[in-house]
Amino acid sequence: MWKFLTLISESFRFSINVLINNRLRTILSLLGIAIGIFSIISVYAIVDSLERNIRQSVEGLGNDVVYVQKWPWGAGQGEYPWWKYFQRPEVSLKEYNRLVDRGLDGAEYISFINGVRRTIKFGNSNIENAEIRGVTYQYGLLSLLQIELGRYFSEKENRIGRKVCLLGSELAVGLFGERDPIGRIVNALGRKFTVIGVLPREGSSMLGESHDTKMLIPASLMALIEGSALSGSAIQMKARPDQSLEALKDEVRMNMRAIRRLTPIADDNFSLNESSVISSGLDTMFQAISLAGTFIGGFSILVGGFGIANIMFVSVRERTGQIGIQKALGAKSSFILLQFLVESTLLSILGGITGLFFVAILIYSAASVSGFDLVLSLENIITGLALSAFIGLVSGVAPASMAARLDPVEAIRYNQ
Repeated sequence: MWKFLTLISESFRFSINVLINNRLRTILSLLGIAIGIFSIISVYAIVDSLERNIRQSVEGLGNDVVYVQKWPWGAGQGEYPWWKYFQRPEVSLKEYNRLVDRGLDGAEYISFINGVRRTIKFGNSNIENAEIRGVTYQYGLLSLLQIELGRYFSEKENRIGRKVCLLGSELAVGLFGERDPIGRIVNALGRKFTVIGVLPREGSSMLGESHDTKMLIPASLMALIEGSALSGSAIQMKARPDQSLEALKDEVRMNMRAIRRLTPIADDNFSLNESSVISSGLDTMFQAISLAGTFIGGFSILVGGFGIANIMFVSVRERTGQIGIQKALGAKSSFILLQFLVESTLLSILGGITGLFFVAILIYSAASVSGFDLVLSLENIITGLALSAFIGLVSGVAPASMAARLDPVEAIRYNQ
């Protein structure tokens, strides 16, 4: 073992001297690998970062939550019959109330959501196209809403449709700046609302589910102003800890069919959505993107590998006489083989490190411009270095084998 480590150490030291003494050739050789690693790892890093952000947004929807809506999430298998879903009625607040009255044994919380986009005003400050969401009392419990300032509206306030609201952090800052929003009056939907609470900053969400840009009001008031069945309305139900999601869906389906008076042979005219539908679609999408990135970057790495192999063949020819002298002095073929393998691998790893450096610059710049959380993970770095080492090792096998097989007498005569 010690002898092998000594052999590796000597090969490494020899390779360093060769790479330093041939700086220009070293730089030109590692550029090919650097470009390849940059191409493939930048795709991996961006895809991994986007996948992480989107999955976090999907998890925010709740893994144990069922959504009753007009449209199903995802296209599913085969053709997407949008014309069929288009004819369905929207979910209404009245249907929510009837579900609550019936009682759902499998649901821990049940809430109703609807919303519109309108202008919100306070004094001379206007925020256009802001999302105003009508929600019921248990929405706060189901969504685990945190309150930074003030309070959430009560069940009685929701029932009587009191003109109160909660603002997301960005809306609060946009309307009031550094002033305390609690108790102030904002104008929206042709009504005056008293601000009773401000939500803490959540950050951007790839699915748009962040509350930072939302205004929450009682759903009963929204129904009174805009109507009971707005486009995109939904009933949310969180399953009890001792109930499966499938059991809750079966219970909800039975009750919704009864509420809508569907015959036994009629199809459901509503959809029961859950986050797993989005997750399964994400798996397929990101696998395809990663495969495409691997395919494109693989060509760049392949070109870089051929470049290193070509340089190593040139290096063997230039050092043929030196190899002959080494063998004449007792160097074994295994030492010559290892010497060139270490050199090609080291050269490729240096190219990989250079490529990762440029990936880090790209990720940092893209994150600064886009505002998304883009990160070059440790897994991406290890993948880049491992791939570089593998390409260098494979590229050096042929020239190293040729050098190891040289006859010492013929090698010494080569440059004479």
